[in-house]
Amino acid sequence: MSGNGRAVAAFLAALPKVELHVHLLGSASVDTVAALAGARPDAGVPADPAELRRYYRFTDFAHFIEVYTAVNRLVTSGPALVRLVTGLGDQLAADNVRYAEVTVTPLSHLRRGIAAAELAEALSAGRRLVAECHGIQLNWIFDASADDGVAGAFATLDWILRHRPDGTVGFGLGGPERGAPRRLFRGAFEKARASGLHAVPHAGETSDAGEIWSAARDLGAERIGHGIRAVTDRGLLAYLAERNITLEVCPSSNVRTGAVRAFDQHPLPALLAAGVPVTLGSDDPGMFGTTLNREFQLCHDRLGLSVAALVDTVAAGIDAAFCPASVAREIRRDLADAVLRFDRQQRIGR
Repeated sequence: MSGNGRAVAAFLAALPKVELHVHLLGSASVDTVAALAGARPDAGVPADPAELRRYYRFTDFAHFIEVYTAVNRLVTSGPALVRLVTGLGDQLAADNVRYAEVTVTPLSHLRRGIAAAELAEALSAGRRLVAECHGIQLNWIFDASADDGVAGAFATLDWILRHRPDGTVGFGLGGPERGAPRRLFRGAFEKARASGLHAVPHAGETSDAGEIWSAARDLGAERIGHGIRAVTDRGLLAYLAERNITLEVCPSSNVRTGAVRAFDQHPLPALLAAGVPVTLGSDDPGMFGTTLNREFQLCHDRLGLSVAALVDTVAAGIDAAFCPASVAREIRRDLADAVLRFDRQQRIGR
């Protein structure tokens, strides 16, 4: 790497960031999951870290969901959840993330025997520890899995409204898209929005642009998880840009699950060229062998995104975050200071 390349890498790593698309379960490190697997050999998840990395070689999105579900079977207590939250906090700190919205699927944990109140208490305890240790504010997006159907979405919403852990900001929809049209979940999202929750469904990751239209129009999406199929519909691109609906784009995730054939073919540059607001996310970094910093570096190295374009994705994330205005102002200020220092260094270097 050239001197300038090292300077850019250092700058990208040091950028103050927000992380708006990361799943708590999928963030768990290989070592953490291996340790949990060692205590639950009946779950079928490898307890050897090397074998677990091989286990994470996904053949397609359906295989990813299968593995994700198996790993979920390992998390059966409040302390295990606290461990996931604090482990995520450590990684966010390493990536210089100042604020994060973390996606949690409550029903998946309740089904493993964690009591409803215990789940809420564990998340609140982990959130406090991350704030104390790293000064990072975590907020929660609680999502329903589409394969649980409409009934599962309402059950998820019922848990949220009964327990509402500190930092609850959004209601999401994840899991498989095929066979689960977004429009089916309209009633649940209407109730969520009426209850003061922001609407942040996944759409257009493995399906088509029509599901992104549906997420926006039927579900009232303020941000959309992934949304990469928007690139196939010029009208949709214009709509997202005009309405300032931010896409949470996770390049390594899309490649690892087969949603995109190769990193170099990722539609992110086309989305940015169309004026769509985009923020970068790591999605399930423990399973995909990535970090948010790595996503920034890969987008620069493999997709040719300029430093300015990557800074714009940070700014878009700050604008799209459901955080207090004071937190957003502080991150914007630190971002501007970092850019100014980098520009000065570049001029001195020339």
